[in-house]
Amino acid sequence: MSAYTDRDGPVLIMAGGTGGHIFPGLAVADELVARKIPVIWLGADGGLETQLVPRHRLHLETLPISSLRGKGLPAKLAMPFRLAGAVAGARALLKRQRPRCALSLGGYAAAPGGIAAQWSGVPLVVHEQNSIAGITNRFLARKAKRVLTGFPDVFARGEWVGNPVRASIAALPDPAQRYAGREGALHLLVLGGSQGAQSLNAALPEVLRRRGSRMAVQVRHQCGSRHFDKAQAAYLNAGIDADVVPFEDDMAAAYAWADLVICRAGALTLAELAAAGVPSILVPFPHAVDDHQTKNAEAMVAAGGARLVAEGDEFVKRLGATFEELNDRARLARMARAARAQAKPDAARRIAGICLEAAT
Repeated sequence: MSAYTDRDGPVLIMAGGTGGHIFPGLAVADELVARKIPVIWLGADGGLETQLVPRHRLHLETLPISSLRGKGLPAKLAMPFRLAGAVAGARALLKRQRPRCALSLGGYAAAPGGIAAQWSGVPLVVHEQNSIAGITNRFLARKAKRVLTGFPDVFARGEWVGNPVRASIAALPDPAQRYAGREGALHLLVLGGSQGAQSLNAALPEVLRRRGSRMAVQVRHQCGSRHFDKAQAAYLNAGIDADVVPFEDDMAAAYAWADLVICRAGALTLAELAAAGVPSILVPFPHAVDDHQTKNAEAMVAAGGARLVAEGDEFVKRLGATFEELNDRARLARMARAARAQAKPDAARRIAGICLEAAT
C-alpha cells in the first residue's frame, strides 16, 4: 500500500467555491460521520467552504488556489506555478493524513487535490453534479477508481447515483401532506444560489409590482450577501413587502414553507427541489459553461415538476406570465408530486458506501 494512504484512515472530501459543490459534500460527510468514519475536507483559501465546513465540526485544510475568472494576464501566467505549489501542498497533506480514499465534487481545490491523489496512489472517487461535466472532473475522471454522476449519461463509465442532499430536506413530509389544507396567501420562495442571482433580484420585485393585488403573495427571497442592500431596496421601491435574506440557513424549513420556488437550475437546487417535492420556475444561468443549467432542467420540466423561463427579451413579462399560470395551489400540488418522483433520496448513502468500497 502507498505511504500516502491507509485503509483505516479518513475520507478526504475535496469540494468548494459554491454551495453546489459544498452542500453535496456535507451530505456525504454527515453519512460518513454517522458510520464513525473520520472526514477531512480540502478546500481553497478564502472559499465559501471556509465559512460552511467548520460549522459541521469537520477538519478543514485549504490550498492557495483560486479561479482565474476576471484575472489579468500576470495571474494567468503565474497559474501553472500556483497549481504546482497547490499539488505539492496537497501531497504533503495526503502523506500527513493518509486518507483511505479521496472524493472530488469539484471546486478550485479539487484539481490539485485530485492530481495529488492520483500521483500518490490514493483511491480517487469523482462525483459530477451537473448534466455536463466540468473541466476538473472531466480531467480527474480519466483515472479515477469510480466515477459517479448526478444525472444519467454524463460519463461513458459513470454510475448514476443522483445528487446528495441534506438529511433534513430528504426527511420532509410528502407534498400531499404539506399542501393539504393550505389557504390564503401563496408562499413564494426565490433562490439565487449561494452567490446570488442579480437578474432574479431585479426581476422579481418588478414582476410582483406589475401584478398588483390580483392575489396575495408572501415572498421570501434569498439574494446573496453581495446583493442584499440592492435587492431589499428594489422591493421597497416596488412597494412589495418581502422577507429578503442574504443566505438561507435552514433550507428544509424554507422548502417546507414554500408553495412555489423561483430559482436557477443548478444541480444541487434541482436535487433539493426533487427531494423536498416542491414545484418551481427554473431560470437557467445564461452564462453557465456549456449552458449546463438548461440541460440540468430538462428532466424536471419533462416530468411536469417545473416550468422553464430563459432570460432574454421581455424576461420580466414572460416570468410574470408563467407565475400567473401557476397561481393555483391544486396545480402546484400536482407539480410537487411530479417533482418528488424525480428524487434519489439515497444518493448520500450510496456515495459514502462507494467511497468505502474504493478504499478496499
